[in-house]
Formats: sequence, C-alpha cells, structure tokens
Amino acid sequence: MFSMILSAAGLGVEARPVQVEADVCDGLPMFCMVGDLSPEVREAADRVRTALKNTGIQIPPKRITVNLSPADIRKQGTRYDLPVAAALLAAFGILPEEFVRNVMVVGELGLNGQVYPVGGVLQTVLLAKKLGCRCCLVPKKNAGEGSWIRGIDVVGIGSMKDLLECLLSEYVCRERTEKVQTWVPGKVLPGEDFREVNGQAGVRRAAEIAAAGMHNFLMIGSPGAGKTMIARRMPSIMPELSLEESMEISQVYSACGLLAEQGGLITRRPFRSPHHTISANALAGGGRRIHPGEISLATGGVLFLDELPEFSKNALEVLRQPMEEGQITISRTEGKYSFPARFQLVAAMNPCKCGYYPDRSRCHCLPGEVNRYLRKISRPLLDRIDICMEAPKVEYEELTGKGTGMDSRTMRGKVMLARMRQMDRFREEKLTKNAQMGQNEIEKYCRLGKEEERMMRQAYEVMRLTVRSYHKVLKVARTIADMEEKEEIDIVTLREALGYRVMDKEYWG
Repeated sequence: MFSMILSAAGLGVEARPVQVEADVCDGLPMFCMVGDLSPEVREAADRVRTALKNTGIQIPPKRITVNLSPADIRKQGTRYDLPVAAALLAAFGILPEEFVRNVMVVGELGLNGQVYPVGGVLQTVLLAKKLGCRCCLVPKKNAGEGSWIRGIDVVGIGSMKDLLECLLSEYVCRERTEKVQTWVPGKVLPGEDFREVNGQAGVRRAAEIAAAGMHNFLMIGSPGAGKTMIARRMPSIMPELSLEESMEISQVYSACGLLAEQGGLITRRPFRSPHHTISANALAGGGRRIHPGEISLATGGVLFLDELPEFSKNALEVLRQPMEEGQITISRTEGKYSFPARFQLVAAMNPCKCGYYPDRSRCHCLPGEVNRYLRKISRPLLDRIDICMEAPKVEYEELTGKGTGMDSRTMRGKVMLARMRQMDRFREEKLTKNAQMGQNEIEKYCRLGKEEERMMRQAYEVMRLTVRSYHKVLKVARTIADMEEKEEIDIVTLREALGYRVMDKEYWG
C-alpha cells in the first residue's frame, strides 16, 4: 500500500514543501529511506520503528520504502520523524488515507513515542497556510509560536497517541487548537533604564540620535567609563516591536529552534553580545546545517561588539556587506540561504591595549603599539559607522549625582517622535529609517543651504571624508533635524553631525 503526507524542509528563514511518501509491500523485510537525506534523517527509520513499538502499535515485517520528495532538496534535522510515522500508519491502513490528506506534520520522535520540539515551525505553519492545508501538526512545545498564524488549525502533539487522536477526529483537532488573541509587546526589563547612567551626557545624546535613525554607533573610552552600560540600555529607548517586526525576528529564532524556549513570538528587541572570540561563521551564520548567525539574530535590535579590536579580522570584515545591504546570503553547493541582517551595530573599545591613551600619566603604551591596536579596525568598517563618540572618565560629582539624566521612557518618547517623522517622510518609499536612505533619498531629503553647503565642502576636504562617510554625515544630520522637529538641515544640526566624525579622525587620522 502507498500513502503520502505533507511536511516541510527548513531553508534559512523559509520553508519548502516536502512530500513524505511511504510504500509497503511483500518481500524481504527492510526499511529503506531515500531522497537526498542527511545521516540524522536516515536514522529516523530506527526512531520511528521503536517509537511505534513502544506506543503499542505493531507493524508486520514488510518491505518499507520511504521517499522524501523532491530529491533535489537536502533534508536535514529530525523534523521528519513524525510525518514518516504518520505516512507509515496510513500505508499499513491504521489511519485512513483521507485522514492524512491535506495535513502538514513536523516533529522529532523519542524512542518512547514522545514528540520533541524542532526548529522552523513558524515558517512551516506559514507554508501550510499558503498551501491551503486544513491542519498543521507540530510538537506541543512549538504550538505557542505556530498559533500566531491565523487562518489554519495548529495543533500541539505531545506523543504518538496524540497524533492518532488528532488525525482520527477532526473535531478533536479543532478543539485542541490554541490561539493567542492579542499582541502585547514586551516591556523594558528592570535594570535596563538610562536613569541608572550617571554623567556621560554627550554619549547619551549620541545614543539617542543613533536609536532615532538606526545609526551604527561606536564608543571609545577608558575602562569603566560606562560604555557597556549604555550599550545594554540601547533597546530600552527603541520603539516597541510591532507584530510584523516580531514575526520577522521570530522566523529567524524559529529557524534556530529558539522559540520553543520563549513559548511564543519574540516580544522585545533583540540584544546580542557575542564574545570577541567568536568565529566569522558563527557571526555570519552557516555551519554543517545552515543556521542564522549573530548578525541575523540581532535583526530589529542591537548587535553589541564589546572590545571591538579584540575580534578577529575575518569576523569584523564579515560585517561590512550585511551592514550595507540589510541581509546576508550564504552559498552552498546545494543552494543559497538568505537571512535578514537589519541590525544596529553598537560597538565599544579602548583607545589602546591598556585603555588609558592619550592620558600619558596612566598609559605606558608605545606609539607603535597604540597604532597597531587602532589599526585592527579597518577604514572600510569605520566608514560604515555613523556616529563615533568618546566616553570620557566619569567625575566623582557626576558619579554621586542622582537623577541627573532622562530615563529610558522619556528618551524613547523623543526617539518615537523622530521615527514617526521618518515614516511619514518615507511613506512613498520602501524605507522606514534615515539610516536606510540611498543616494536618491539623500539628494531628495538632505538638501543643504548655501551656508551649510560651504561648511560641508570645507569639512569634506579638511576631514578627508569618503563618499560613504559624507553620506553618513548627512543621514545623521537628517536624524538630528527630525529630533529637533526641523524641516531642513541647518548649520547647527550639520555641525553636530560633523562632530560625531571627529573622534575617528582624531584616532585613525
């Protein structure tokens, strides 16, 4: 007998349909699986056979052939265990063929018949809805993420018994579907408020501008100046996630199998802070089984690189293309995988190895040592950073001051007003933030007056700006003008924007 059931292969943040075909016939007893399978997929034969036995389902010794079609897509992971089991049950006549028709199934089986969570469930449910499936069966721990997709029944399966119960009764299937009715963005966690940052008024201002326009932000200063503290509070002044943004971010986390831990969608803007020993592959994504890297997991939020010069050259240089394009593409022999990379880079570094340059009373680094340390950051990478700010030593009076700065709620209000102006400006373009502007948008929305043009021309020559850094200055100036509720970029706004490129010229020349 022959049967077929739908499943899905995870390819990056997308899902492709896979037909799990099972054929049972007389002959020498065997269990053969074909269809360009990875070793863990081939092992499904033993897991499924044992899980069925321990569930109390006896299958007679037959010649069993399971094909995962199409064969030109590499099948990886353990998500095919449950659909293989369902296809076998239908092929042996335990499940009527019409009961598994137009149903999509994913899940890993334990030897005791329990169903374990898998990655990429959100994409799978979206695909099932697109294909018009009447029901999508997913592991019980993945039901929270799948239930957000409207227009399709999503059922959490905890064991083989649940699978049989659900497929044998359409009524039970619908009754066990759980839907989340309302979207509630996550709140700022305790201990992540800018109110706790004493002093550093200039850096706080720069952080506010960076959040308003989604600009890349670099802080340079001695150890203990509060750079890391400020960076960790950046998500607290960014606008709350919309449902659409949350869905995009959650698809990335679902591909990594991280949503099962959340019990639903990502509700807060991500903050990723990898250690400086991270490899280029871990940062960009890839591996034996293609997974998103840190830059994709930071989509919609902050990628914080502390001690920037300590990262390997390969790891730093891999950032350049995603910072410009907003996505990263990983090519393999079996195909291309694309992941979103719309993150805000926030970086912190010391000015030298000991951290106290140019204070020669404390810094004993030789000029050559300072230069080698700074040169670990390439000029092309520096050009992609919009705002460079020095974090000076916090004075005692500032350290002991209470409530001297704005809290995150107030700062977020100013950021949101600037974001609303940007969204209104770009309503006819496929943009939402100033940092996303290209050449045409810069010419249209960043026009300068005669006096501002004169200043910009002088700065371009004196500061030896590149074309990219010139455009970065204009984008930052546009954001500052939005925060000040100005229609045009004036001389004061432009001067402040140019000031955020002084530090990189001071240290790197």
